[in-house]
Amino acid sequence: MSQEEKVKKVLVLPGDKVEGIKQVQNIYLFDYNGERRAAVVGLLNIKDEGASFVPLKGFYFPNEGDIVIGLVTSHAAANWFLDINSPYQATLSIQDFFGVKQGGQVPDDPFTYLKIGDYVKARIVAFDRVRSPALTVQDKGLGRITEGTVVTVRPVKVPRIIGKKGSMIETIKSASGCDVFVAVNGRVHITCQNEVLQEIVAEAIKMIETQSHTTGLTARVKQFIEEERRVRGV
Repeated sequence: MSQEEKVKKVLVLPGDKVEGIKQVQNIYLFDYNGERRAAVVGLLNIKDEGASFVPLKGFYFPNEGDIVIGLVTSHAAANWFLDINSPYQATLSIQDFFGVKQGGQVPDDPFTYLKIGDYVKARIVAFDRVRSPALTVQDKGLGRITEGTVVTVRPVKVPRIIGKKGSMIETIKSASGCDVFVAVNGRVHITCQNEVLQEIVAEAIKMIETQSHTTGLTARVKQFIEEERRVRGV
């Protein structure tokens, strides 16, 4: 019997007591009368060496330094507003987007360069729960996403999509030959040689989201991608 099969999974409801946790995300757990309890529905994975808590529901809570993928939803005179898959709407200033502090210049009509419906990879530079999270694209690899496709999943599924020590995401990349970036806010940027491959990887990501609580998932995802590539001829 494999180590994965030895895991005992227990459904935990909000308010239920959880014990023996090795690693936790404090946003999903809280202490009450000296006992650790679940704040959301989740699974308690119990092994000989300890337990871990996997939330099945929850939202993305912004943190300074996080790399996120935002969707432009509107704009004001000096900035854009972005949906970052969170209860908190983020802002990106026109000056930051064009790198004014780095010597850039703002064009006459900046909103033709970043439009509603565009996706942006950005870093959160400020957030204090009072004002909206502020974003910057002035780092290497950040900016408007111009190729590939973006898939949105529940943020709590991000660890499963990445996998232990990156095992799941590496399986997806090697089986598909695609570049896959998983943002902490539950947005996945997929870039492949063609749209058919992108569709296959997007379906694999959704498969992980819906089956994240099951065992043997990495092998099934690999098999799914390989079979779909054969069937669709890519």
